[in-house]
Amino acid sequence: MTDPQTQTQTAGTAKGAYDGPILEIDKLSISFFTRLREIPAVMDFSVAVQPGEAVGLVGESGCGKSTVALGVMQDLGVNGRVVGGSIKFKGRDLGQMSMEELRDIRGSEIAMIYQEPMASLNPAMKIGKQLMEVPMIHQGLDEKAAYDRALQVVTDVKLPDPKRILNSYPHQLSGGQQQRIVIAMALMSEPSLLILDEPTTALDVTVEAAVVELVKDLGKKYGTSMLFISHNLGLVLETCDRICVMYSGEAVERGSIEDVFDEMQHPYTQALFRSIPLPGADKNARPLVAIPGNFPLPHERPPGCNFGPRCDYFEAGRCDQSNIPMFDVPGNERHATRCLRFQEIDWNAPITVGEATQKNEPGKVVLKMENLKKYYEVAANALFGGGEKKVVKANETLSFEARESETLAIVGESGCGKSTFAKVLMGLETATDGKILLDNQSIEDVPIEKRDTKTIADVQMVFQNPFDTLNPSMTVGRQIIRALEIFKIGKNEAERKKRMLELLDVVKLPRAFADRMPRQLSGGQKQRVGIARAFAGGARIVVADEPVSALDVSVQAAVTDLLMEIQRNEKTTLLFISHDLSIVRYLSDRVMVMYLGHVVELGDTDQVFSPPYHPYTEALLSAVPIADTSIQKEHIVLEGDIPSAMNPPPGCPFQTRCRWKDKVAGGLCEKEVPPVRQLGGGHQIKCHLPDAELNAMTPVIKVAAE
Repeated sequence: MTDPQTQTQTAGTAKGAYDGPILEIDKLSISFFTRLREIPAVMDFSVAVQPGEAVGLVGESGCGKSTVALGVMQDLGVNGRVVGGSIKFKGRDLGQMSMEELRDIRGSEIAMIYQEPMASLNPAMKIGKQLMEVPMIHQGLDEKAAYDRALQVVTDVKLPDPKRILNSYPHQLSGGQQQRIVIAMALMSEPSLLILDEPTTALDVTVEAAVVELVKDLGKKYGTSMLFISHNLGLVLETCDRICVMYSGEAVERGSIEDVFDEMQHPYTQALFRSIPLPGADKNARPLVAIPGNFPLPHERPPGCNFGPRCDYFEAGRCDQSNIPMFDVPGNERHATRCLRFQEIDWNAPITVGEATQKNEPGKVVLKMENLKKYYEVAANALFGGGEKKVVKANETLSFEARESETLAIVGESGCGKSTFAKVLMGLETATDGKILLDNQSIEDVPIEKRDTKTIADVQMVFQNPFDTLNPSMTVGRQIIRALEIFKIGKNEAERKKRMLELLDVVKLPRAFADRMPRQLSGGQKQRVGIARAFAGGARIVVADEPVSALDVSVQAAVTDLLMEIQRNEKTTLLFISHDLSIVRYLSDRVMVMYLGHVVELGDTDQVFSPPYHPYTEALLSAVPIADTSIQKEHIVLEGDIPSAMNPPPGCPFQTRCRWKDKVAGGLCEKEVPPVRQLGGGHQIKCHLPDAELNAMTPVIKVAAE
């Protein structure tokens, strides 16, 4: 039975009728209860989202961002409980609502978009039916009206051929298309609040740019308020009006984007910015500064300030005495910080840069690829194996050289052939044509089981996901010793154990970790074990396949720094596969840009990051979110998806998405694969654009004048 006051409030929450904050979280505390103890996940957390506003929630994994989102959805599971404070939606306390009232609000008034689109889609149900369910359940629409609404929303999210999409199953769509469908589903009932939990982490940078653009446009069109959860500060800068920085379950700084980015008032915010590669960072002259120490576990938080043990400004006897409240920054009532010393710190003091190091000059050529091709033959009907065979052209005439002590970055979207080329180099696949020369020895058609121990030890790989590459039932020390045995290093167990402990020193892990199991390690620590194992045999070439993309920004800085240090000491050749051009610009000496199996641009980092560019490189640069308010970017969003390698377009592989195609006379782009053009200084581009057009290109990324 609802009281008259609640009924009046309910009537006032009809869509568009409420003018206070859409979401108001006040002094929220959430705990999870285990058999052993209560684990506080979120403490004293406050944030408000105004109508039509986008608020970014940023912080490292485990800081409580997703717990806040689940608290708003009232979906904390059996063990989770709100133990203090309140969450109000349009003035009504969500914690006081009945299950029926919550069911009415979820999906219609508050919608959530998750990180992994396939987790939100039913694989056995056509897209159209899944979308139509939403207005039929929440708004009582009939089937015809629901279909029209689904068609409209799929058109709004800029998907090609909406009728065909509605008639497809989820597995028939690409990751970017699936995520657009999930966004469409969330918008079906025009919610007042949209919660986005890392919605673009699993997507390519170009698809991410298109999805972010889409979310912003739709937010304006539908007047939706947004809570945008991300660990990517650049993405938050591009999508949000205000930002809330979280650390270990608490909000540590809140304010507008300009307040927090340009006038930060908390040491953790400052430390985060020091650990991300902004334009101007240089791995030798201005290295990134990783945050010292480790993130505290929820039941091992320090007394006083949670960030205290890792803070440059920590004062014993003061910062570790009692719980620290949020303070308003004088002169700006919407900017707040959880720091006792924020008015004593000189925030404009020059940033302590990492220790400058000597640049290693590249040595002799260690690896050479000449016209490498890798084709796969697959059945046209892959499900039942019948019908004619089709050829997938994964790599087309790849040619490059890599030298000792050099970092060569390989960039491009998923499906461009980066990982295929890495598999051929590792011997997991053999080449269809062309040559791979390691110290002038051909290895392109020698599978890994036929390679000698030295070749295997010389070419090693660090994988994207450290969780999948370690044996869960073997200690860390045993896994490294196992690699040493395979590489025939050390005469006996004692020598191998000594070398294993030295390798733990190299990757800056305590020697006591030798006895730990992988489950007792954080993501960054697991990745360090993977690196120790790769270097166990004195690897000369290390293929790092997205080695930091699964890690937090603060951990990324430490791991990239580690790779650089080992490279300097061991003179390793590093092939760094990535789609994050910020980290590529910081790390690499040379960059190779791939598209649909082709090398479309190759040059040193400065050449590739300044015009003239290949049109695809230009689009990649525009897509990268940069966490700096002084940066202006030319806005280029690629239309359409990357074509299938089973059915590539005729002529230039990029012609179906190129905005410069009209500048080339005679439809040449659609007829002929462009020749490789040398632009001088080792810079090469595969493009038909006339010299005049190439030379007229302007920089995509500019620093705004003060």
